[in-house]
Amino acid sequence: MAGLAKFLQKSGFKVLNLGYPSTKYSLEELAEIINKDIEGFAASVTGKLHFVGYSMGGLLIRAYLKKYRPSNLGRVVLIGTPNYGSEVADFVKNWALYKKLYGPAGQQLITDQSDFKHIFADNDFEVGIVAGNRPLDFISSRIIKSESDGKVSLKSATLEGAKDRVIIPCSHTFFPQNKKMWLQVVHFIGYGKFPK
Repeated sequence: MAGLAKFLQKSGFKVLNLGYPSTKYSLEELAEIINKDIEGFAASVTGKLHFVGYSMGGLLIRAYLKKYRPSNLGRVVLIGTPNYGSEVADFVKNWALYKKLYGPAGQQLITDQSDFKHIFADNDFEVGIVAGNRPLDFISSRIIKSESDGKVSLKSATLEGAKDRVIIPCSHTFFPQNKKMWLQVVHFIGYGKFPK
């Protein structure tokens, strides 16, 4: 997300590009881990505090906002986020390599969210959804039987109560480098809607 972070800075935003140890902890634990950094950053922000998350990062934002809702919360943009899980995660969830690479949080990317859907914030804030529809991976495309970015279906990337949604021709893997996505993010943060 370094490219997007630089683009946001050039657009006049103060940015915290936050990494997290996704291979070792659940989303709830990760929310606890990132809280100190976010609180420290928030103390230096005047005006609204916006959040932008890609893929699992979007779920982490939703888990974070359930427990730690900043009083100056602004807008939230979720990019390629499997809000209702991913069929690909369903397919690989028991594979040893997947468990090692994605850890406990990776088990929370599945479509059956009955055991953990309570960890996510209600969608009572301004959310913009960026989804892709250019799968590059033939195998993933066979697993997801509907339009997708190769990892997340358009249906799963949607979120009930979202203020706006845009679909761009991009695969999940290449979202972070996609300059069209960068422009969409900046526009939503500024105006609460995506450019038409």
